[in-house]
Amino acid sequence: MNTDLIFDNTEVAFSLKSDSELERAYFLFKMISIEPLVRIGTAATNFAIKAHLPIEGLIRSTVFDHFCGGVNENDCLTVIDNMFAKGVSSVLDYSVEGKESEKEFDSAQHKILKIIDFAKEIDAIPIAVFKPSAFGRIYLYEKISTGEDLKTLEIEEWQRVVNRFEVVCKKAKDNDVAVLIDAEESWMQKAADNLVTIMMQKYNTEKPIVYNTLQMYRHDRLSFLEKEHKKAKEGKYFLGYKLVRGAYMEKEKDRAEELGYQSPICGSKALTDENFNKALRYIIENLDCMSIFAGTHNEDSSYLLMDLMNNKGLLNNDPRVWFGQLYGMSDHISFNLANKGYNVAKYVPFGPVKDVMPYLIRRAEENTSVAGQTGRELALLTKEKKRRKAL
Repeated sequence: MNTDLIFDNTEVAFSLKSDSELERAYFLFKMISIEPLVRIGTAATNFAIKAHLPIEGLIRSTVFDHFCGGVNENDCLTVIDNMFAKGVSSVLDYSVEGKESEKEFDSAQHKILKIIDFAKEIDAIPIAVFKPSAFGRIYLYEKISTGEDLKTLEIEEWQRVVNRFEVVCKKAKDNDVAVLIDAEESWMQKAADNLVTIMMQKYNTEKPIVYNTLQMYRHDRLSFLEKEHKKAKEGKYFLGYKLVRGAYMEKEKDRAEELGYQSPICGSKALTDENFNKALRYIIENLDCMSIFAGTHNEDSSYLLMDLMNNKGLLNNDPRVWFGQLYGMSDHISFNLANKGYNVAKYVPFGPVKDVMPYLIRRAEENTSVAGQTGRELALLTKEKKRRKAL
């Protein structure tokens, strides 16, 4: 494990934050650390939005501005430019969720195509991203994943989903912009995986353009990776994978319990960590035909990836290896890695305040549930506040 503890450098980590932004970050993480407060705040916010109460201004000036780049692409440009000046790239993430209509799916596709145009022109945005559910109903993915027959209208509907994937992946290939396709709930993931594999076979012929996402809190993902690797070698195409631990744990466990099937989630945090790190090792050992976007806020896994690269004799900025974190979180990892010349990108969510609320609520719940994460953020913010006062 790397002994050069670069992530403790708070001067580099928070170099973009003014004193007032540092105070706001401290206040937010302090609030998030109190679990009952997050539960009450979530319920109150959902109620206020449904009741059309005028709270958008308050949300915008606090939690939204900390975790999101803006309400539209242009709104994000200042954040993007400031981070890129420190060596941190951006992945613009249109974080509007839970849509159901064809009009909304077409609108999401249009938005992703616009982001790819953005990415082609702006060096600071080398990667695009979308969720499968942004292009089609989760019900449809679920039905296909479980092997149910589709009705005639559903077959036509699924073809429109496939066409949206096709148009976006082709544009990404034409513009030489990587596109990450996020993972979602396990019960709809098989259909998404199969579709992403088809896109990889078609568009990853010279290098990885299309990336799938592996949620390593699922105990079957390592064997899935090995099978996909074998398939890619036989088909002579490249693989791109974003590795994450996962974001739907409670939902996954609750559904498995309710419907009486084995949970797809690893039995413990330690097993998830082990699974994640095994996948890191596997991909680094097979970089001849794979690339990785390591989406992690875990310091140990980040140090491990640095060590694996070093042991393999890779340059810090090897184009096949990216580190990624979410905007508003783990700046001590992102900016310190960038400062050492590694490829780093922050996911920068954007969208109308009310539409982005499900994303913001998930971030608050995640920070509450991940042991030690919020405490680490608070400790680093406190350290930086003290450092600045001593100047």
